[in-house]
Amino acid sequence: MNGQGLHVGLVVARFNEIITRKLLDSAVETLERHGVRDEDISVSWVPGSFELSVVAKALAKTGRYEAIICLGAVIRGETSHYDMVAGQSAGGINSVALETGVPVIFGVLTTENMEQALNRAGGKSGNMGANTAVAAVETARLIEAINTA
Repeated sequence: MNGQGLHVGLVVARFNEIITRKLLDSAVETLERHGVRDEDISVSWVPGSFELSVVAKALAKTGRYEAIICLGAVIRGETSHYDMVAGQSAGGINSVALETGVPVIFGVLTTENMEQALNRAGGKSGNMGANTAVAAVETARLIEAINTA
């Protein structure tokens, strides 16, 4: 899979940055390993996962990106806030992709506790950041092939 020539925007939630920084580092490393140049990768930080979709939409509307990756970590607490943020961020990110036609990859961890989040951000369960980067390159190339067929 070749990411040469692709421009990828990453939108990263600052909330739970101990997790999201690991996701970001892995995503960028994987994009570069697949041929995306560092200068073709842009990173935008937002306060939390709820804000990912609005910034992803702004990036998509510029027409400068073949793919956008949204990274966040929503960890269950003692209130129903988790359910609202997890559901709304997923729905918002999906809506951006459907409205704009730009692949917007969902890389928001939704876990019961910090240990699970750490395991999915480079621990024993791998790193979701790398998975999102592969999905971004693959989906962007597939859409490119569909549009040029």
